Amino acid sequence: MYGKGFYANPVAASATVEGMRIILLGATGLVGRAVAAALEPRHDVVPVSRTSPVEADLANPASLDALFGTSPDAVVCCAANVPLRPLADLTDTQVLDDLRAKLLGQVALARRAVERLPAGGSITLTGGTFTEPIPGSALGALVNAGLEGFVRSAAAELPHGPRINVVSPGWIGETLEAMGEDGGRGTPVAVVAEAYRALVEGDANGRTVVPR
Repeated sequence: MYGKGFYANPVAASATVEGMRIILLGATGLVGRAVAAALEPRHDVVPVSRTSPVEADLANPASLDALFGTSPDAVVCCAANVPLRPLADLTDTQVLDDLRAKLLGQVALARRAVERLPAGGSITLTGGTFTEPIPGSALGALVNAGLEGFVRSAAAELPHGPRINVVSPGWIGETLEAMGEDGGRGTPVAVVAEAYRALVEGDANGRTVVPR
C-alpha cells in the first residue's frame, strides 16, 4: 500500500525476518546508533560513516559504489541532515550543497541500491517532518517533500524490485534535551529506531512513516 502512514506500533507491523546483511549509513549519529541497536540482535549490520572502514559520503555519489561490495540485503540511510537556515540569508551555494547532501545524495544511494539489492531487499531513507512552519525550515521542507514524492513514485516503478520507504521523524526528544529544551515535545530516539526496524523487516513499500 502506497501513501503516508503514522506509526503507532512498529513491532506489530513487522514480519519475522532474521539474518539480513544491512548497510547502515550515518551509523555514528544519534539516530544511527539507535537504529543499529534495534537491528543488530537479528541482523548483520555494516556501519558506514565518513570515517568507518567502509567509508561513504552522500555528497560524493561515486563513494557509494563501494558499499555494495558486501552483498547487502538492505540499505538504511540515517546520514542525511539539512540545517535550519533563514530563507533571506540562503546563498545559491548553500541551497545546492544541502540538496546534494540530503536529497540528491539519497536519490543516488537509492539508484545504486535498486541495481544491486535482491528483489526481496529494501531501501529506507530519512526525511523529516515539521508540524508547523518554523523559521529556517523552508529548504528542509523542500527536501523532505521531494524525498516523499520520490519514494512514492519509485516504489510504483519497482513492483518486483526492492522495497523503498522513508522515515520522517520530527524533533528527537534527546536532541531537544541536549539543546536545553523540553524533550517531551519530541519523539524518543528508540521509537524512531523501531520505525526503521519495522520497515526493514516488514512489507511496506512507497510509505512515508512518521514515528509517534
